[in-house]
Amino acid sequence: MNIYFQKSFQRGFGTYPLKGSELQDAVHTAIAVGYRAFDTAQMYGNEAETGEALASSGVARDDLCITTKIDPDNYTAEKFLPSVEASLRAIKVDRVDVLLLHWPPADGDIAPALRLMQTAHDKGLAGAIGVSNYTAGMMREARTIVDVPLVTNQVEFHPLLDQSKLLAAASETGIPLSSYASVARGEVFKHGLFAEIGEAYGKSAAQIVLRWILQKGVPLNTMSTKAANIRSNFEIMDFTLSFVDMDRIDALTATGHRIIKTGMLPWVPEWD
Repeated sequence: MNIYFQKSFQRGFGTYPLKGSELQDAVHTAIAVGYRAFDTAQMYGNEAETGEALASSGVARDDLCITTKIDPDNYTAEKFLPSVEASLRAIKVDRVDVLLLHWPPADGDIAPALRLMQTAHDKGLAGAIGVSNYTAGMMREARTIVDVPLVTNQVEFHPLLDQSKLLAAASETGIPLSSYASVARGEVFKHGLFAEIGEAYGKSAAQIVLRWILQKGVPLNTMSTKAANIRSNFEIMDFTLSFVDMDRIDALTATGHRIIKTGMLPWVPEWD
């Protein structure tokens, strides 16, 4: 079973851009609430602090799902495996549960980094591997390059962005999506529909957004520093949105609000 689709790991806690005591407090609160999946990255500069917070949480290592992501600057044969080993030392683990390529390479040639990812997996440095920010075409190509399953393509996914092409590619390739920027960095709250639907279910606007994503078959990565929000973001498994309400929210994807735009970073591809 795909690790992200295990019930306890469908709701992950993201750590960007947290550092220091703010990160420690947020992770410990998330643990207390019930989160067991945690997401960090080399680019975040907080792997060591995330590892320290998890190590001091009292939760057994086998009960956690730890994901980290490789910086594109490390996509060379000389740097890749040493960078993975450095991440493991920082996080204080023998292996991560999921290792992702954070972005496609700037030159668009995805094969070398994917093969290095498989090497990391084969060496036991990662329990599973995947990608992030891949287009539909890249997903199709990636599946032909490695001979182990890619467990996710972590992408910007929220109700203000039409990701139907990626969802179709996920179904076609067997590479499921997982989400970041799940509330579009607060942009969703400018739309009263979520509060309106939430009132009918006795849920907050944010809980409606997150439940919509889960019902799309997309596991979550959410982040907050506020204890009340960390808890409410987790408590979304006790209700189901109706087909009518799902369709009402679907209509907002035509808004086309994208946070990470092509050209914003050297690695950002031409989006679908």
